[in-house]
Amino acid sequence: MTSSIVKTVCPFCGVGCGICLKIDKQGNLTGVEPQANHPISHGKLCEKGWSTAYAIRPDNRITQPLKRIKDQFVPISWDEALTTISETVSDILNETGAKAVGVISSARATNEDNYAAQKFARAVLKTNNIDHCARICHSPTVAGLKQALGSGAMTNSTKDLFETDVIVVIGADPTENHSVLGGQVFEAQRRGAKLIVIDPRVTRLAKVADWHLQLKLGTNIALINAMLQVIIEHQWHDKDFIEQRCEGFDELARNVATVTPESVEECTGVSAELIRIVAQLYSQAKSAMILYGMGITQFVSGTQNVIALADLALVCGHIGRPGTGINPLRGQNNVQGACDMGCLPNVYPGYQAVDDPAVRQKFSQAWGENVADQPGLTSLGMTKATLAGDFRALILFGEDPVVTDPDQNHVKEALKALDLLVVAELTMTETAKLADIVLPAASFAEKDGTFTNCERRVQQISQALAPFGSAMGDWQWLSALAAKLGSQQLNWMSSEQVFEEMASLTPSYQGMSYDEISRSHGIQWPCNNDAPQGTQVLHRDTFPIGKAKLTPVHYVEIDEPADEQFPLLLTTNRLHFHYGCGSMTRKSPLLERETPAGILFINPKDAQALNIQLHSPVAVRSRRGYVETRAMLTNDVPPGLVSMPYHFKEAPSNQLTNTAQDPITKMPELKACAVQVYRLPEGQEPQDIQHLLEEE
Repeated sequence: MTSSIVKTVCPFCGVGCGICLKIDKQGNLTGVEPQANHPISHGKLCEKGWSTAYAIRPDNRITQPLKRIKDQFVPISWDEALTTISETVSDILNETGAKAVGVISSARATNEDNYAAQKFARAVLKTNNIDHCARICHSPTVAGLKQALGSGAMTNSTKDLFETDVIVVIGADPTENHSVLGGQVFEAQRRGAKLIVIDPRVTRLAKVADWHLQLKLGTNIALINAMLQVIIEHQWHDKDFIEQRCEGFDELARNVATVTPESVEECTGVSAELIRIVAQLYSQAKSAMILYGMGITQFVSGTQNVIALADLALVCGHIGRPGTGINPLRGQNNVQGACDMGCLPNVYPGYQAVDDPAVRQKFSQAWGENVADQPGLTSLGMTKATLAGDFRALILFGEDPVVTDPDQNHVKEALKALDLLVVAELTMTETAKLADIVLPAASFAEKDGTFTNCERRVQQISQALAPFGSAMGDWQWLSALAAKLGSQQLNWMSSEQVFEEMASLTPSYQGMSYDEISRSHGIQWPCNNDAPQGTQVLHRDTFPIGKAKLTPVHYVEIDEPADEQFPLLLTTNRLHFHYGCGSMTRKSPLLERETPAGILFINPKDAQALNIQLHSPVAVRSRRGYVETRAMLTNDVPPGLVSMPYHFKEAPSNQLTNTAQDPITKMPELKACAVQVYRLPEGQEPQDIQHLLEEE
C-alpha cells in the first residue's frame, strides 16, 4: 500500500473549501493541505481547515455503541443497541403514537445522511417531527427569502465579490466565521469595491470598511426602512425593475414614508447623515451585493429582518445579476444541504410543503407508504412538548443542543425527561452524556457523500480512512434501525444510491449525479433540464413565485432590553479559531492555544465602572442562568453591550440566552438578552459551570 492524497471538502463552515487529506501507507491521516485549483478557496485554508486532522483523530472517539446503566456507559454490540432502540420506539409508537417521537439531524452530516434522516422520520416513524440546527441559525432566511423571492438560499456566487461595486456586510463577521470568504472581501475591497459594514460590534471588516454603521443591537429594520425612505424620496429606486418584476411597491413606499433617517437616529444610534450616504451609495451603484449572517436572523424579528433586506435589494434592482443579490452566509458545512434535504418539520426535500396534498401524494407514491399530513415539531417544540409530557423519544446525531441551544438548563431538563435519547457522535459531547444509547458515528473522512455549501454548490466528499472502531455513517445505521423496525424504506447499498433517490424527488437536484459533480468540481443548484450545468446566479429573468413580493415590515424591539436589575445587553459571537460547540476544534492544541477558555468581551468604560481589569475573573448572570469566565477589555463592543462566544462548555453563553422566539420560524433570540456582570472575589478562579451542573 502506498501513501495517497484524497480530495474532499472542509468539514467546518459553509464556504466549502477544497482540502486534500494525506494518507500514509498504513492508512493513517498524516496531514491536510488545500486544493490548489479549487473554485472557491483557490489554494487557501483557514486555521480551522488546516487543523482538520485533529478534529477526527482517534483519541476520545466513540468506537462502539454504549448503553447507559444507571450513571455508567457500558459497551454493547450494534445489534443490542439497535434492538434496544427499536423495542423502545415501538412501545412508544404503540402507546402514544408518532407525535411522541422525532429526529434531529445534522448540518455537519452529508446530504445522504440528512435525506435518510427525514425519510426515516416520515416513512418509518410516520411523523414530520424532524429538524436540525438551521432552526437556530438560518430558519428566518428560508422563510423570509421564500416569501419575498420564492427561494430561501444565497442568490449569487462567492466569486461575485470580484464583480461588484459595493459590498454590504450586515450582521455577519466573515473574517471570524467564514475566514477564506472574509479574506476575499478584503481582496475585493483592495481591488476597488466599496465596503459597508453594519454591525453593533467593531469587527475586523468594520475596522477597514469605507463606512461602518454601528447600529444598536436589534435595530436592523429601523435602519433599513430609513434607507428605503431616502432611496424612494430621491427617486433612486429602479422603477423599471420594480414595474416588471415586483409587486407591492406602493404599500412599501407608504410604510416607510415617515421613517426618515432623523426619526431613527436615537433608536439605531446611527447618524442621519451616514444613513443617507450609505443609502445613496447602495442604490446608485451599478451592482451591489448584500452578505448577512446571524446578526440578522437570531432575533424575534428574524424573518422580518430578512424580508427588509429583500425589500432593499429589490427596490434597487440589485438581484438577478452577477455582483448583486441577497447572500446569507451559512455557519456549518452542510446547513444549506440539510435544509435542501427537507430536515425541517414543514417541508420535504426541495422545500416541498408537507401541508400540500399533491406533495404528500408524490412522496407517498414514491416511497410506497402513507406519510403524516400535519407539520411536525421544531427542535425547540420537541423540548417544550417533552416538558409537557407529550414527547418521549428523540434520535439525534451530529448536534449538541446542550451547548448550542438557548437556555441550557431548560434543554438539559427536557433531555433528561425523555424515555429514550439516542445520540450518534464522534466524541462524548455534553448532549451525548445525557443519552440512553450512544452510537459511534463515522467522520466526514470515513464515508462518501456530498455537502452543499452556502452558494448552493453540491460537492463530493470521498472516503479516505476506514471508519474508526465500529463507527457507521448515519444513513447506514438509520437503515439498520429501520430494518429492526420492520421497514425496508432505507434499504440502500451505497451513498450514491441514496443520492440518486433524493435527486429524483428534488427538482433543484434532478440533473445531478456523482459523476457530473466530480467532473464539474461541484454543481450549484438548481440543476435540471432548464439548467443542466447548474445555476450561478438565481432569479436572472423571473422568480419562482412569478413577481417578487415587496412586503412592509415594522421595527420590533428586542424581547429583553437592559434594565436596572440586568443593566447590560449580551450578544453572542463566534471566534476565528473555534467552531460550533467546540467538539472538533478544541481537539487541536494549535487552536486551543489561541483561545483556551471562554471569555467575555466588555468595553473598558463598563469594566472600569465594575472594577474589572483585563483577564479579571467575572460572573455573568441572566434571568435564566449563570456563568463564570474572564474579561477581555475591548473597544470592539460599545458601552452597554457585552459579548460571549458559545464554543466553550466551561462557560456556555447559552446558560444565559433568551428562548423568546420569532413567531414565524420559532427562531430564539440568541443575539440579545439582558445580563448583569460583576467581578469575582480576589483570588477566586472562574468555575467550570458545566462540571458544577453535572455534579448537581
